[in-house]
This record gives sequence, structure tokens and C-alpha cells, in this order.
Amino acid sequence: MAFTDKQLPCRDCEDPFTFTAGEQEFYASKGLLNEPTRCPSCRQVRRSSRNSLEEIDGYVRYGNFVSFGGKTPRQMHPALCASCDQMTEVPFKPRGDRPVYCRTCYDHVRPKQEQADSSAGEVVAEQEDVSSEEASPTAAS
Repeated sequence: MAFTDKQLPCRDCEDPFTFTAGEQEFYASKGLLNEPTRCPSCRQVRRSSRNSLEEIDGYVRYGNFVSFGGKTPRQMHPALCASCDQMTEVPFKPRGDRPVYCRTCYDHVRPKQEQADSSAGEVVAEQEDVSSEEASPTAAS
């Protein structure tokens, strides 16, 4: 299949640009069916604007797939530690309804939370055993 140069209008700047035979051959080899709609300079501007990081409310937004493949750093949010009152950064946006701890304070608080969670689980299991015995007195006799 022979390709010839084509003049196409740019959708952004409306200037005509040449879609060369070499580019057409490349598009065909990659299986691309649509012709380009932007001139090379407008494509470059669009590509660079998409890649730039957007800053809103003082936070950098990295897009939808922040941790997908580890290509972008995790977004951290400033917070005040509830225990030692020092500023720290956490990987979630603090809401204010729960305490936030720095790494050292969290390491001290975490074993207490795990112990409380496990003892609460034992109490619930004991209550279920007692309630199942009370529910079926005929099964016990």
C-alpha cells in the first residue's frame, strides 16, 4: 500500500499540517486507524500539560493511579500528632474525628489497640457461647 503526504487541519490552532507518508506507514504498522487531529506542536503542548503535576489546595495531585506500579510518590498530608503535639505527615487526609499519631507514638499506641481488640474478641466469643447455651436448654439436658 503506497502512502502519500496529506494536509490535515489542526483541531486546536486550525493551521494545516502535513501527515507524511512515513507517519502514515508508522500508524498503519501500529494498527492505529485514526489520523492525527493535532499538529506536532499542539500535540507536544498537550502532552506536556498532561504530564505536569496539578497543585490544588496546597497539595499535589498525581492522578487516579497514584500507587499503581509505584511510578509516583504517595501523597502525604500534614497532621498534628495527638500524643506528642508534633507535626507529622500521614498517607491519608485527617478528618478530625479520630486521633492521628506520628510514627513513634503510633508504635506505642498500636500494641494497646491490638490487645484491646483481641480481648474484645474473646469477650464477644464468650458471650456467644453463653447465649447459645441459654438459647437451647433442651440440648444441654
